[in-house]
Amino acid sequence: MTLSRRAFLTTTSAFALAPAMGFATGSGVSFDRTTVIAQARDLASRPYAMRAAVPKPWQDLTYEQYRSIRFNIEQGLWNGTQTPFSVDFFAPGLYFPRSVQILTVEDGTSQPVGFDLSMFDRSKDVPALPSDETLGFSGLRLRTEMHRPGLTDEFCVFQGASYFRAIGLGEAYGLSARGLALNTGEPDGEEFPEFIRFWLERPAPGQRNMVVHALMDSPSVSGAYRFEITPGEDCVMEVEATLFPRTELSHVGIGPLTSMFLYDQTNRTRFDDFRPAVHDSDGLMIENGSGEVIWRPLANPKRLQISSFVDRNPRGFGLMQRSRTFSDFADLEAHYHRRPGLWVEPKGEWGKGTVTLVEIPADQEIYDNIVAYWRPATPVPAGEQMDIAYRLTWGHEPNRTALPRVINTAMGDNTFGEGRLAVIDFEDTPLLDDIESIDVITYSPHADVTEGVLQRNPDTGGLRLAFGFEPAERDHVELRAQLRRDGKPASEVWLYRWTT
Repeated sequence: MTLSRRAFLTTTSAFALAPAMGFATGSGVSFDRTTVIAQARDLASRPYAMRAAVPKPWQDLTYEQYRSIRFNIEQGLWNGTQTPFSVDFFAPGLYFPRSVQILTVEDGTSQPVGFDLSMFDRSKDVPALPSDETLGFSGLRLRTEMHRPGLTDEFCVFQGASYFRAIGLGEAYGLSARGLALNTGEPDGEEFPEFIRFWLERPAPGQRNMVVHALMDSPSVSGAYRFEITPGEDCVMEVEATLFPRTELSHVGIGPLTSMFLYDQTNRTRFDDFRPAVHDSDGLMIENGSGEVIWRPLANPKRLQISSFVDRNPRGFGLMQRSRTFSDFADLEAHYHRRPGLWVEPKGEWGKGTVTLVEIPADQEIYDNIVAYWRPATPVPAGEQMDIAYRLTWGHEPNRTALPRVINTAMGDNTFGEGRLAVIDFEDTPLLDDIESIDVITYSPHADVTEGVLQRNPDTGGLRLAFGFEPAERDHVELRAQLRRDGKPASEVWLYRWTT
């Protein structure tokens, strides 16, 4: 790094805006990455201006009416050609009152994609809607041949503010990523930058990746993004971003991830639900600059809580879904066991900062209440150029290390003693075959903890560590545990914040 909530977030019609900003967006305009950077720099040199909304009939659509406006995949961009990818579009309106402009790039020149209502199928309940080619869209969906020979499947969606999602083979959409997070968890409220324009580079026949460019804008910052996206067993994105702050960015989140955690065995008693667990992700994984591997099970606290993991040049971080069997959730519709994990791998040195985890109280699974990102220690000054690069990997377990993983955490009353009981299951691995050689380390700066009991779990084949702690009158207790052998790590570091 160098200096030189899904549906309720919004974007806009940049066709109407383009002349005012002085950008060339017509047919046959020369294009490369520097085009987006120049537009972002130009935006940042001007006062922020909210973009025009789509006509009111689009904004007044009901949820059911909007849902019934479905893109016809036979109308997809490049569908039926030798291009190995096709693109669907989403209509604007309702939660998306400001549309985005989409352009294609071929042979170094860009062409705008005009809106056409005939691209969409819709129910009889949808009223007459005004439209022309300049209306714009609310986002886009990428397709390619994945599971079914000769047929395409979707694997990536960009829609709403700077949010986007992707999946690997056999997975269902879950957590999201964002271009940038600003002032997350701050008392004055969060700012949500928006992707306002996309350029889609047309892939050549046989090409296995696709390049998407995006122009971002918000009151505090503008930016130019380049995504090189490769679908497969894991979906891998190489991300380059160039930011131009209008104001000093004192609380900026790089590589932000957004997910949902309602409950599991740590807080199951708070929810009257037939399912054993409900979550898109169950833990934050960090591989810090010194090589330590940390697993922090997620929580749904009763009060907002923010955790900061101080680091220098992190190797990576991500939100994972390690619960992988149907019985973990018993949900025939949501398929939470098929939700992907997402790993952020920095390119270059990111310097000093913190991996920040924000956990927001939630009472329903419709809310994305988990945010994780890298927060630089030093604010980004207004007028500076900030270049960042990182890799995003969406998949079943996108970052495996040599250390045995934590696969489950449970909490409860210590029935046969005082205080509370923490139970941690580690995966079955040859590294933990000799239980007698394993040392158990448990610690808390706030409470007395027991040494812990380590046993073989006959169901998983791995080891289970159980230890007690006494919160007394405290409303929160930080806990730490790890398995070691010969003074060296024999498992990930387990960290948890217990709260009343």
